[in-house]
Amino acid sequence: MAKIKITQVKSLIDRPERQKKTMAALGLRKLHASVELEGTPQILGMVEKVNHLVKVEEVK
Repeated sequence: MAKIKITQVKSLIDRPERQKKTMAALGLRKLHASVELEGTPQILGMVEKVNHLVKVEEVK
């Protein structure tokens, strides 16, 4: 699997609890925080649910 870098670009204020928990599960807790994760189907599914809050880049 390829590694991806996920960066939070929008605030979680006034977002549904489900989206907040998804972001916490991805390891994102603060604005402009980044994590590098493997691009597994589970991770990509979580990213798809919060794609309006994050920026995704492929790490080489």
